[in-house]
Amino acid sequence: MNKATGLPPRPRILMIRLSAIGDVLHATSVARNLKLFLPEARLTWLCSPPADDLLRGNPDVDEVISWDRRIFDTAISEHRFGQAFRSLKEARRLFKEHGPFDAVLDIQGLFLTGILALLTGCGRRIGIHERHEGNPLFMTEMAPDIDDQHKIRRYLTALMPLGWQQEDFVPGTVLTLDANWESYAHSFWKEHDIDPQKPILMVNIRTTWPDKHLRPVVFGELLEKANIPGNVQLVFPGAPGDKPHIEETLNYLEEKAPGLARRAICIAGETSLRELAALIKSATLFLTCDTGPLYLAEAVGTPTFSLWGPTLPTIYGPLSPGHNFYITPHECKACCKTRCPKGNACMEAISPQDVARELENVLQS
Repeated sequence: MNKATGLPPRPRILMIRLSAIGDVLHATSVARNLKLFLPEARLTWLCSPPADDLLRGNPDVDEVISWDRRIFDTAISEHRFGQAFRSLKEARRLFKEHGPFDAVLDIQGLFLTGILALLTGCGRRIGIHERHEGNPLFMTEMAPDIDDQHKIRRYLTALMPLGWQQEDFVPGTVLTLDANWESYAHSFWKEHDIDPQKPILMVNIRTTWPDKHLRPVVFGELLEKANIPGNVQLVFPGAPGDKPHIEETLNYLEEKAPGLARRAICIAGETSLRELAALIKSATLFLTCDTGPLYLAEAVGTPTFSLWGPTLPTIYGPLSPGHNFYITPHECKACCKTRCPKGNACMEAISPQDVARELENVLQS
């Protein structure tokens, strides 16, 4: 037993971060720093689809346990408690199959993840200080609390009881693309009449939080007002349900800036997460609000320009260089609420003209 870490020489560590896309990518920084600190450790990660696919090929993760939390969440919401119990029973079976573990790091901090940590049977369960209630009931020890608000640095506190120090932090998230990502991107762009040799501005207009949205027309207006060079091609990614909103932006451009509209395409619903990441990697710039694809862009090294209101880059934003932020001037911001009681006031206060000027500067740089 190593006295400094309280772990055996080749420890088996389970990390729990089930979802979502951005948070799982944030947590890859914990895996990276853990392996730099304890290279002999075997790291297993408990993750839920679809985010678990982002961990495929990650050099810092030795094994991924895929457990679908959506089954549990749906069962609870529909009061099918027998199904919820069977879902937890399946998790316990997976822990027995892939364990035992010398330590569990719960960096999600939910009541649910606390239950899952307990079901591992591991005698050392380390939690972090988050806003969720009930999780510490299932932990055997809590990581030190810190003043820093950024999620990555807060996740990393889970390593501190093992002897890791904040000054040892190496920034950066990790996403390993498939070996053929470049040929995939080239073929995709060719099929959609996009020239990969010319600049590609990807514009992501939707998020999973309603109060993070900038209205589609506002996106259209800021793109119209920005002096976007004539060789820049616009690509709008998204989920299938985003298509009507993207069409609203494109309709605005067709009326106000038809030349720009002719250089724009919608690819919503046409890619998996990993395929989207490959396309983002081949893009020149990624314009977005705070949402999962922003962190795909960070992980693959593509510069971003992101718009912020109910959240802030000091809490969630990319820590690696090459990223630009526009923060709402509204006095009410950073509430971190999924729904705004004030009519999306912070995002509504964002000026298309101001963002257009910033976007011009970013494109020129």
